[in-house]
Amino acid sequence: MAELKEVLVPNLDADDVQIIEICVAVGDMLEKEASIITVETDKATMDIPAPFAGKLAQLNVAVGDKISEGMLIAMLEVAGEAAVSAQAPVAPKTEAPVQAAAAPAPVAPVAAPQVASAPAIIEVKVPDIGGDTDVSIIEVLVAVGDVIEVDTGLITLETDKATMDVPSPKAGVVKEVKVALGDKVSEGSLVIMLEVAGEAAPVAPVASAPAPVAAPASEPAPMPVSRPQAPPVPHHPSAATPNATGAVHASPAVRRLAREFGVDLTQVTGTGRKSRIVKEDVQAYVKYELSRPKANAASSVAGGEGGLQVIAAPKVDFSKFGEVEEVPLSRIQKISGPNLHRNWVTIPHVTQFDEADITELEAFRKQQNDVAAKKKADYKITPLVFMMKAVAKALAEFPVFNSSLSSDGESLIQKKYFHIGVAVDTPNGLMVPVVRDVDKKGIVELSRELTDISIRARDGKLKAADMQGSCFTISSLGGIGGTAFTPIVNYPDVAILGVSKSEIKPKWNGKEFEPKLMLPLSLSYDHRVIDGAMAARFSVTLSGILSDIRTLIL
Repeated sequence: MAELKEVLVPNLDADDVQIIEICVAVGDMLEKEASIITVETDKATMDIPAPFAGKLAQLNVAVGDKISEGMLIAMLEVAGEAAVSAQAPVAPKTEAPVQAAAAPAPVAPVAAPQVASAPAIIEVKVPDIGGDTDVSIIEVLVAVGDVIEVDTGLITLETDKATMDVPSPKAGVVKEVKVALGDKVSEGSLVIMLEVAGEAAPVAPVASAPAPVAAPASEPAPMPVSRPQAPPVPHHPSAATPNATGAVHASPAVRRLAREFGVDLTQVTGTGRKSRIVKEDVQAYVKYELSRPKANAASSVAGGEGGLQVIAAPKVDFSKFGEVEEVPLSRIQKISGPNLHRNWVTIPHVTQFDEADITELEAFRKQQNDVAAKKKADYKITPLVFMMKAVAKALAEFPVFNSSLSSDGESLIQKKYFHIGVAVDTPNGLMVPVVRDVDKKGIVELSRELTDISIRARDGKLKAADMQGSCFTISSLGGIGGTAFTPIVNYPDVAILGVSKSEIKPKWNGKEFEPKLMLPLSLSYDHRVIDGAMAARFSVTLSGILSDIRTLIL
């Protein structure tokens, strides 16, 4: 007889997990381990399988529901014990009836013994790195003889705007390192030779083969079950086949990657299981879009917020006007250019200009540097450090500046931390490393950290994590010159501060003019989040803090 059994949520190591997909329908015949629903946690997506085979009699959840361990998912109609035992293979008995010889039960093969094979040497090559070629190795993380685990970093590459490690696909012992610091590698380049433990190899099963007998009509031959294979990642994903439903199945890590590249996931074709979008899909999509320079500018803008249509610039032959030289853009320029363009055309910019009287600040800074020099201290205080502290204090007073607009544009994500991005001019282009927890650090500690992160930026030794998580960005050109400029908001921040060169100006004190060292400030902000009055108040507050740094200790 058939009976109904409950299917409950197993241990997920998380509560209130959201269901993002229903994989079955009432009436479906399910095999054991067949996926019933797909859930998304903070770290990944996962399927909840059927614990036994049967017919789906009832479904107790829906897409969007939040579930926890022990909750009822479905009711399965499964065969009773009698039916199960009737289907189980039974070894033939010696006293079996004679008619059994006409249709003998198949003889079960003897279990194949496992024989361990000798250790094998395998090649470890550079995986897909988003289509980049001739990527520089900036660090070799292993040496011959090292015992490594799965996903242990082997080398560090400098690609796009940051760095990335190439992990080991298997555990084993490093027998030979095929690359060196400074080498250029591409997808498929050989990295190391790895000795891995031999896997147990099954010996071919031995079974006595009975004479072929026609199978009775009531005993259908079992059909072989083939495992579905993941489809290959397309090298040229088509932007013409977007997700028409708008429903996107991707893990949180993939969504973060898409936000960093400014990719609309509804335009990406998923190649993962059940059409999920995986990291390689996003990388392939970005590679494909960047490979279309003529259409890229117009299409990326048209696909952005506001549906802007930009006419492609005409191609110009400059050589007809005189001698020219074509100089290739750096890798950072190639990547940052489209991002800056996206930020400029999709964020409604407004820039607020102001000045801060830093006469006393500068006198105090020079005094402290003189004291440090006498002590032969390992730091030097720059004006930028005071600006970072002043910005952190102003952000605390105006939380809207310390926020990001949600991807759907319906809410603000207010941050309770104060991480400041600092634009650094490097030989390879502009980079924005992030100094964390500025509000919790003193002037001296910030001076040391700012010096360290600036040196690593210029030497190309920044990690990806060093340029993530900013709340606000400061771009200082004071050491070069200029009176003002319009900085571009660094998405997902909602504001950026531009700092120009300070100069002595006459200021009226109520009785007379007196010379004051004035610092020009240019505050650009996202007008969708911040209005002009709020920006003016923030600018005045920031200017006041810089004019009287005693307020930093309040």
